[in-house]
This record gives sequence, structure tokens and C-alpha cells, in this order.
Amino acid sequence: MTPYDTHATTDPFARSISAFESLMHTLSGGDASEWTHAGLEEHLDAGGRELLRQLLQDHLDLRARREEEQIRASGRPVVMGPEGQLRPWRETGHSRWLASVFGLVRVFGLVRVTRVARRGPGVCNIHPTDAALSLPAGRHSMGLRRLAVTESVRGSFDQAQQAVERRCGKVLGKRRLEELVVAAAADADDFYRARIQVPCSRQMPLVVQVDGKGVVMRPEALREATRRAAAKAAGGHRARLAPGEKPNRKRMATVACVFDIRPAPRRPHDVIHPPGGRSGERLARPGPKAESKWCTASLVRPPEQVIAEAFNQAQARDPNRLRPWIVLVDGARHQLDLIRAETSRRDVTVHVLLDLVHVAEYVWAAAHAFHKPGATEAETWAANHLPAILAGQAARTAQEMTAQAHQEGLSAARREAVDVCHRYLVGHLDQLRYDIALDHGWPIATGAVEGACRHLIGDRLDITGARWGLPGAEAILRLRTLVSNGDFDAYWRFHLAREHERLYLAPKQRTYTLTA
Repeated sequence: MTPYDTHATTDPFARSISAFESLMHTLSGGDASEWTHAGLEEHLDAGGRELLRQLLQDHLDLRARREEEQIRASGRPVVMGPEGQLRPWRETGHSRWLASVFGLVRVFGLVRVTRVARRGPGVCNIHPTDAALSLPAGRHSMGLRRLAVTESVRGSFDQAQQAVERRCGKVLGKRRLEELVVAAAADADDFYRARIQVPCSRQMPLVVQVDGKGVVMRPEALREATRRAAAKAAGGHRARLAPGEKPNRKRMATVACVFDIRPAPRRPHDVIHPPGGRSGERLARPGPKAESKWCTASLVRPPEQVIAEAFNQAQARDPNRLRPWIVLVDGARHQLDLIRAETSRRDVTVHVLLDLVHVAEYVWAAAHAFHKPGATEAETWAANHLPAILAGQAARTAQEMTAQAHQEGLSAARREAVDVCHRYLVGHLDQLRYDIALDHGWPIATGAVEGACRHLIGDRLDITGARWGLPGAEAILRLRTLVSNGDFDAYWRFHLAREHERLYLAPKQRTYTLTA
């Protein structure tokens, strides 16, 4: 007699029915009539979760009994192992605990074995019941793992563990929760490699944006150069950092996004108001809006790999290169070099633009070389030069501010900002064709990817007091990206299939790899 036969009756769900009737009896009693709605909710929350746990337990016990009855009726059926060897022997009385979203349940099942003397390399016991239920390797169910992931990508691990405990009881500790989150992100790369992107049927401009954002890491998770700089700085006992000095405690994540836009043609004064402000006679034309945005980000993969992944997404959306491709960056030289290398490798024509906000910062720094910060004259100076840059006259603007600095005889310290702005504009003339961008209705700022940086990294990885290890930070970043792209449900189905494949290989499928 197996353990689950102890309470066996004619009705396999007798214990669930008893728990349900007990719950109804309590609610129909006199004591419950004096409870407030809050008390009723609290009682039903606990009793209802226990009822669901008992229903799951009864179902698992029923499956175990049916398996035993089937074996008794058919004699000794033979099971084939994944390596192709028969499993003629069976053992009974085996069980394992499973922590589900309803609480702990116990799974009974048979184990198919071979005689130890005949067991060869790669031959091990198999568990048909575990395979039929697709049970995980550990104690925690896939439903509980998904709940842990859902809560962990929203807030801190402490908050996630508390949320799981409120819903499921004490079934998961914080450290194990972190391990489950890391394991849950293991198939993200394979998911996007296997997924087939449907090309966009509308001939809309295609935009690629790239940016980076630092994440505070534990010392062992820093890149080698940053770790050496941090160790060197730690040798001195300084109470305060110098102005502009970095504490060497962040690892840079690369973020890229791809999206479609509906063209929205504009003029320079639709972006930068004229000196003195707008008259109100004509409203500024709105800029283009991002549609079907898709993001990718990583702390582990190098920037060139993240950029290549973004270009893979763009190429999947426009395989025949029929749409204009616009690439927006913040002006970092290494990003521009990587983008040029990627476009050259793919032999694709792109329109590279610098983020106007970064250009405006240089112009404003030059304006403060001539006028005091906050003065109306400084605002007027910037409002005269920025529209000229938007009109495609960046070279002339650079020459004019240099000539003005020479004419006014600025000191070397004040002239430095003007010279820096001049070098920046002249060195990036090919990426400052805002006149073409405005005429075609393209975006001229990296607001989409900066918003992705704030959402993917700032709202979770950059919370107060957080210091990350590399596996946990990368897992949270990849999972938040999946959620942001609207792909998490499809990914989780893919992940479940991959987990089943890893644990329960079918005969003659040891080299099979899931691709869909």
C-alpha cells in the first residue's frame, strides 16, 4: 500500500470536498455573521488558498493511484530511457515535495531503474511521473518561479520575497528567490535568436537608438579597468571626492532600441523657440512618436554585440532595405565607431544623427562664455545659434562663435568653452544634418532610448542602496527587457519547453535542440 492510499475513498477529491464544506460551514455560522468584510476577506484568503492546495494534492494523488492501477493491469510495462536502454525494473514508494503557488504538496510516483551491475556511462534512473508533470529540478514549481520573477522585476528582492510570502505562504526564501530569477533568464538569448520577426508592412522610417547607463556593482562585478581604479583610489583615506571625480563603482550597461515612426515634418522654430519666446499666433508642430518599440540591453555582452542585436531587429523589420534607417546616438566616439563598423559589415545605408540635447549643452556652455548664466542675453544668444544648427548651418555657426570670441577678446579660461563647442560641431558635421531630418519628419533626440534607460535600469537597478552582482543584475535587466517588449508570456512558454527538454530528453533526442 502506498502512502497516498491511506485516505483513499470512493471519491478521490473527498478531502477537497471536506475542506470546501468546512469553509461553507464557517461562513454560514453565527460567528461569521458578525465579521466585517475585511475579516471575511482575510478568512477566505487563507481558507481559499488551503482549498486550492488540497485540490492540487488530491489531483496528484489521483494520478499516482491511476499509474499504479495501470501497471497492475498491464503487468510490467517497459520504459525506454533517453540513451536508448530499456528500464524493465520499477520502484514504488518514492515521493518528493513541490512548493506551488498554493503551498507545499507531495508528489508520489514510480521510478524506472536498471540493475546497478548493468548500468553503463550515461545510464541513470528515470522518473516517468516527473516527466509527465514536467516537474522542475528543484522544489519550487514553475508557477511559483514565474511569480518570483514577476515580483522581482518590479521591486527589490526583499519586496518580492514578501509579496510571494503574502500570497503563497512561507515557501520561498530570499536567497533562493534570487537564484530562481537568475535561472529564469537563462534562455533569453535563445528566445530572440529563434523568434522570427514579421517585417513591417508599412513603409515607415526605422529608427535605431543607442545609449549607456551605469549600474552600481559589487567590487568583484566591476570590469577590470574599473576595479583597478577603485582599488587604487581605496588606498588613500579621503573623506570627499574632488569635483567631477568618479567613485569607480559602476559598470556600464549598453541599451539599444528599435522602433518605427510616423513622419512629422517640422521647422527649426518648432523645436527651438525664437528669441523672446513664441508669439502664440502659430502652435509648434509636434514631433514624431515611436511605435512598436523594441529594446535590448546588457551588462555582460560587449557594446558591439548589443548594437549588432539591434541591427538584427532592424533588418528583420526591413529585410529588403526599402525604408530609411535613422541612427541616433549621444555623440560618444566609441558608439559612432561601432555603428560605422556594423553598417559597413551589413552594407546598409543609415542616416546617423547626434542627439540635439547633447549639442544644445555645448551651445549653452559657449553662451555662458559670453554672458552670465541665467541672463536673458545668454538665452537670446543660444536661441539665435541653435535654430541655425537645425537649419543645417552648423559650420557657419561654429565660425561665428569663434569670430565673436576673438572680437571680444575673451580670456583663455572663458574661451575654452567656445573652442570645445567649435571642435564638437566641426568634428561632427556629418551627424548634424538636422535640416534633412526635420524636412523628412525624423526624430532628432534620443528620448526613446533614454526613457528605456530610466525604465529598464534606473527604476530597478538604480534604487537606493542597491549594489549588484553581475548574474543578478544581468538577469533582472534581461527580464525587464522582455516585459518591456511585451514578450514575457511568449518567452515563459519557450523557457518551460527548454526546461523540460533539458530535464526529460526523449529517446534518440539527446542532441535535439529546441528552435521554436
